[in-house]
Amino acid sequence: MSSSTFSKATSLIATCRLASRNSQYVARSSQSLLTRGQSRRWYSESTEAQSTSTSTTANGDSAESAIKACEEKLKAKEEEIADLHSRIKYAQADYVNLQKISAREKEQTTQYAITKFAKELITTVDVLSLALKSVPEGALKASTTSSEPQHLNQLHEGVSMTHRQLLQTLASFGVTPFDPKGEKFDPNMHEALYEAPIPGQEAGTVIDTQKLGYKIKDRILRAAQVGVARDA
Repeated sequence: MSSSTFSKATSLIATCRLASRNSQYVARSSQSLLTRGQSRRWYSESTEAQSTSTSTTANGDSAESAIKACEEKLKAKEEEIADLHSRIKYAQADYVNLQKISAREKEQTTQYAITKFAKELITTVDVLSLALKSVPEGALKASTTSSEPQHLNQLHEGVSMTHRQLLQTLASFGVTPFDPKGEKFDPNMHEALYEAPIPGQEAGTVIDTQKLGYKIKDRILRAAQVGVARDA
C-alpha cells in the first residue's frame, strides 16, 4: 500500500468516526428536546386544566353570591311592598273615617244651626207662659159671665195662641219642651233651684218645675229648673 492510499484510508476513518459522534449527539439532542417538549406540554395542559378548574370554581362562587344577593334584595322589596300595602290600607281607612266624620259634622251643623236662636226664642215662650199663669181662672170665668166687653178673655186667648204657635214652630225644628216633675233628679237634664223635705216623696225626686226644660233633637238645649225633695 502506498503512502497516498494509507492517508486517504486514515482520513476516511476519521471522517466516519466524526460523523458517528455527530449522529449520536444529534440523537441525544433530539431525545432531550422531545422530552422537554413533552414536559412542557404536560405542564401547559396541567396548568390549563388547573386554571379551568379554578375559573369554574370562581364562576360558581360568583354565581352563588349573585343569587344570594338577588334573594336578599327580593326579600327586602317584598317587605317594602307589604309595608306600603299596610300603609295604604290604613290611609284608606283614615280617609273613610274622615269622610264619615265630615258628613256627621255637616249633618249636626245643619240640625243644630238654630241652637242659639232657639235659646233666645224659648225665653219669649217662658214670658208668655208666665203671662198665661198670672191670670187666675176665676178672673176668666168672671169675665165670661160679665156683661161688659170680655177684653181679658180675648187677651188671654191671643197670648195663648201666640204661645202655642211658637211651640209648634220650635217643634218643626226639633226643639221640644219636657217637664221632669215626678222623675228622679238628673244633673245632666235638671237644674236644682231648691230642696225641700216633702212627706211621702223619696229624696232626689223632682217635686216642682219652675221652668220647663228644652231639647233640640237629642241634645239638651236648656236644663229644666226644678225643686227637689230631700230627707226630712
